[in-house]
Amino acid sequence: MALNLEKTLVIGISATALFDLSEADNLFQEAMKEDPDHAIERYRDYMLKQEEVPLNEGIGYPLVTALLGLNRYREDKDAPLVEVVIMSRNSPDTGIRVLNTVRALDLGITRSAFTAGESTVDYLEAFDVDLFLTTNEIDAQKVIDSGVCASAVLSTPPQYRSDISDGQVRIAFDGDAVLFDESSERVYKERGIEAFHDMENRQQNIPMNEGPFAAFLKKLAALQERLPMRMEHSPVRIAIVTARNSPSEMRVIKTLRHWGVYVDEAFFLGGIEKSKILKAFKAHIFFDDQEIHLKESALLVPCGKVLYPSDSPLQQRKRAL
Repeated sequence: MALNLEKTLVIGISATALFDLSEADNLFQEAMKEDPDHAIERYRDYMLKQEEVPLNEGIGYPLVTALLGLNRYREDKDAPLVEVVIMSRNSPDTGIRVLNTVRALDLGITRSAFTAGESTVDYLEAFDVDLFLTTNEIDAQKVIDSGVCASAVLSTPPQYRSDISDGQVRIAFDGDAVLFDESSERVYKERGIEAFHDMENRQQNIPMNEGPFAAFLKKLAALQERLPMRMEHSPVRIAIVTARNSPSEMRVIKTLRHWGVYVDEAFFLGGIEKSKILKAFKAHIFFDDQEIHLKESALLVPCGKVLYPSDSPLQQRKRAL
């Protein structure tokens, strides 16, 4: 009997985002420069010799362990609250080190895909993935263009690590072009801040269209409803951290209300630096589409860059700059 994951939050994560595989990757890149015909063989030999050596944590590790910890609230006959699937370009043979590390850390991850150099993106729908975290921008772009699920590119772990209460998951989102579609962002980019504020104030009672992370946010909200405590005391804490400010903030709140989504905290910053807010919030991860906000924030909390679709006017504008 197939497991029904309709109510389960499913996270797909690349092995390079879950664990620190930088040493192995650097070896492969050097081998490709020196002797490309034998680079894969050298990589395989290295991984086999190291397969009993546990890997260090990657940038996505704290988020994954926090999410998996929510399964302690699972009722015996229910589907799990959270599932994590490792998506790796390693072969099954070279992936043993990854699997050994999962076992050594007792992570509770039972599903994985090893594709021997091929893209893992084609298998996301088959695994019912709601969010795909990767260090590969090409893979993330393919996911965003297909619309199969939310996706973000993770880079390097932050220099600062906050102490987050045990049993909590703290996730922060930007608004425009992340939770909401990019139409308002385009008005700001093309016509300026006054036109943006005027439009958002006039349309405050018209819900915004869904962006690439809207479905994921709604799945998080559904997860909150499966937890046994009141929403205000939920171990899943969600924040909106946006550069919007009055009079454009009202449309955000009313759109979330229209979606039936409960958000714990919202910060309308009006151009103030986001990084200090995120540090105070102690986010496990923050999702944003703009480098200007990610550059400083990524030093303090784990961050995921949300890419624009390839055919987006914002993507085309970015290329032209």
